[in-house]
Amino acid sequence: MHDSDIPAPEAALARPTHEELWLLGQAPLQKYLDFADDLCAESIEAIRPALIREWSAANLYYEELAKTEAGIADDLDCAALPAAMAPLAAQVCASSQYTRTFNSLPTRIAMVELGRMVVCQNHVTRTFVDQLKAQLGPNPDAAALFDFCFPPDDVRAPVQIREAGSKRYVFRSDSTDFRFHEPVLLRPDQLNDYRASGMVAGVLGLVVGYSANILNAVCDDDSGRLVLNNGYHRTCALLELGVTHAPCVIQTVSSRDELDLVAKSIVAQDPGYFFNAPRPPLMRDFANPRIGKVLRIKRIARMIEVSYDVRDYFIEE
Repeated sequence: MHDSDIPAPEAALARPTHEELWLLGQAPLQKYLDFADDLCAESIEAIRPALIREWSAANLYYEELAKTEAGIADDLDCAALPAAMAPLAAQVCASSQYTRTFNSLPTRIAMVELGRMVVCQNHVTRTFVDQLKAQLGPNPDAAALFDFCFPPDDVRAPVQIREAGSKRYVFRSDSTDFRFHEPVLLRPDQLNDYRASGMVAGVLGLVVGYSANILNAVCDDDSGRLVLNNGYHRTCALLELGVTHAPCVIQTVSSRDELDLVAKSIVAQDPGYFFNAPRPPLMRDFANPRIGKVLRIKRIARMIEVSYDVRDYFIEE
């Protein structure tokens, strides 16, 4: 018999894993292999030659697409929101998450064609996409579709918080969207249910949480191309459910300097590729078996450790 605290080999194999869906042929090959080395659930040495062959084949396929589908990402279909979504959009636009996130450039919310959006992210968690599909279901109405693309604040993965030392705290979440936000000074009247041992002069908060998590894209003023900035898993889920258009925040840029303000660093560093290449990678490529590759990966979680230091001393004035 096996000890109850030591899993049997077959039990270890049965442990739940995630599946990661990669777009091959675009990111540097070494980045793909490094990911497999770090997180793949099976021995990378056994599958490494196959991974390289598949990536190289996808790279050649993209060269074919550059000839047969040149310009396919230009002038995406963007339409006005249906009337049923207008009041929902007004609520979102009035929220602090929206006004603080999209406060730099001309911004609008429109119904966007999902499949031809340019992508700058190479992989999505297949397991999470399936969960999102089950959550939304087929044939969503206007309100359900809008809430899916602009989820309410309370729709987030749970967070575990523990004290790791006298001046250290650890926050844990299964969501890859989990992050440190900012340090912020608070007034005493902004505290609720805090029982102070003396008069409070001020409060320094170290804010940990999630992004606005709003489906959004960056639009090039010249080509009309849209590069998806946030919402890859939801967009994959929508396309697999047969939804071709969805509400999306669009920020339009007219210069490289503006791009630096709102785009991901990989886009800002090489805008010519994403906005001018004949056939960049598109959202619909995730569903193409000649490009997409599913890897079984280890389950991971995101940890954020926050520590602080206090110094108390006198100065001569």
